[in-house]
Amino acid sequence: MLTQPALRTTSSSTSILPVAASPAHMQLDSAELLQGQKAVTIVHNGSTYRLQATKLGKLILTK
Repeated sequence: MLTQPALRTTSSSTSILPVAASPAHMQLDSAELLQGQKAVTIVHNGSTYRLQATKLGKLILTK
């Protein structure tokens, strides 16, 4: 499930104002992408990439 990031706040010398997070920045959990698999294929700008989880819990992205 894709979720939009929460609102962040910034402080100034007089008040705290809510600032909406950039709509171009989403946060995804790797488990959502991998869906129980060790690797997934991602197509980006016509190129194919492989996102793989290692035994140590790291992620490797290869072209």
